[in-house]
This record gives sequence, C-alpha cells and structure tokens, in this order.
Amino acid sequence: MQSKAAAWIHAFRLRTLPLAFSSIIVGSFINYKTHFNWLVFILTLITALLLQVLSNLANDYGDSEKGTDNEFRIGPMRAVQSGMLSLKEMKFAIVINVILCLIAGISLVIIGAGVDLPSLMLIGIGIAAIAAAIKYTIGKAAYGYYGLGDVFVMLFFGFAGVLGSEFLQSHTVNAMHCFMAVAIGCFATGVLNLNNMRDINNDSASNKNTLVVRIGSKAAKIYHILLIMTGMVATVYYTYETATSLIEYLPFLVFPFFIFQLRQIEQITEPKDFDPFLKKLALSTFAFSILFALSKA
Repeated sequence: MQSKAAAWIHAFRLRTLPLAFSSIIVGSFINYKTHFNWLVFILTLITALLLQVLSNLANDYGDSEKGTDNEFRIGPMRAVQSGMLSLKEMKFAIVINVILCLIAGISLVIIGAGVDLPSLMLIGIGIAAIAAAIKYTIGKAAYGYYGLGDVFVMLFFGFAGVLGSEFLQSHTVNAMHCFMAVAIGCFATGVLNLNNMRDINNDSASNKNTLVVRIGSKAAKIYHILLIMTGMVATVYYTYETATSLIEYLPFLVFPFFIFQLRQIEQITEPKDFDPFLKKLALSTFAFSILFALSKA
C-alpha cells in the first residue's frame, strides 16, 4: 500500500515543474548583464513552484469532485481519483498551499521590488494567479470547463511569468520583451492543448468544454501548429532585434525538436497517443529557457 508521503508527492505532480520554471528563467535572465539578483531569482522559483503545486492540487480536487476524473480518463491517475487521498484532505492541502503562496509571494515582492504602488500591483497579480490556479476546475464557474484555460495559461505562464520576473529583477519592463513572453506563453499553451487533445472524449462526455472540445481535434492540431510556430517566430524577431553576438541565437537549437514533434503530432489519430508529447514539449520548453539563460549570461 502506498504511503501518505508518496501519495502527496504523486499529487504534487513534480513533473509539471520544468514548464512552470521556464517563464521565470527567461524573465529573470533577460537583463542578466545589467540586473540580476540570485536571492530574488530563487524566491521567484519557489513562488512559481508553490503556484504550480497549488494548480495541480486544485485540478485534482475539481476534476474529481465533478466526476471528470474517472475510469475513462487517459492520462495518469490523479490522487483523489485513485483513492490515495480524500477530497477533505485535498481541500485542506489547497488551503495550506494558498497560505504558503501568499507568504512566499509577498516576501518576494518586498525583497525584489520594495514597498510602493508597483509592488502592490505585483501582489495583486500574485493573488490573481492564486485565484486562477484554483478556479480552473473548482466551482460552478470553473473557467477550464468553458474553454478559457488557454487564455489564462498565456497570461500567467507567458506575460505574468516573464514580465513579472523581469520587473522583480530590474524594476522595469521593456516592451520588446513581450515577444519572449509570447514565445513562452505559446509553448506552455501548446502543452495544455496537447493535454486537452488527449482528453477530448472524456472531457466532452463530462461537459468539460475545453477549446479542443469546442473546435474538434482536426482544428486543434492546426491551432497547435500555430502556437508553436508563433512562439518560434516571436523568438526569431526578438533575437534579430536585440542580439549583439551569435551566442544569443543559442535557443534556436531547440527549434528542430519543436518541428519534429509537430510532424509527429500531425500524424496522430488516437487521443491517447498525444500523452507522451506533453512531457516532450514541456522539457523542450525548459531546455529553451536554459539555453536562453546561457545566451544572456
């Protein structure tokens, strides 16, 4: 029988963390030569970790409560669905995690940006991120059930993650860096799209009307291609406009992996076959962020 500790580690879904860290790495290193604080960077990663774990716990709770996590679900079995943890235990963990997110986030903002109006705005964004993590699947108005998950992933993994991390490091935001926010946001949204293409049949039967359920698998594949290509084009334009040396083209090394994955995804006919590509795209995005950081160091 699996221990409670192992059950909680399973519920945290640590394999999702590389994607959550990607926007933080890009935003933190984007002005590395002029502004970089290791303490702020580490605190930003910790806050991102707590927010991602909160999202994972909330998804486990919400989808289990609504019956979306059932025997027909293709992906890895969730903790509540499997019986390893109860809804009551999961709800308690969500409350504790919200408190930890608030402590980490407020501490980060005070240390990274001080106490002023922009700092209050950052705290507001952090509270919005907490609410978004919870409301994706929890409650009657869970936006993930209305096809709005993609919008929120773009906003929080892309713009809030990249530009927020930049502001915490340099106390300013360069409009040109929005292109890197778009790039990371598109890649992260691509991971969600793959998840939803994998789950299209069960989601449809459970009244979880994701964007994929609304537009169908064929259109979702085209949408996926557009997401990844947009991310790559945004990176090319940003690099062309800002690069001062060849090393800043280092992130381009990941592009062949993106393209190869697109070719394989285009040929998939069974929803279950999308599952391995979630990990591949998430790790490719993480590799992209690491190469970006190295190109700026």
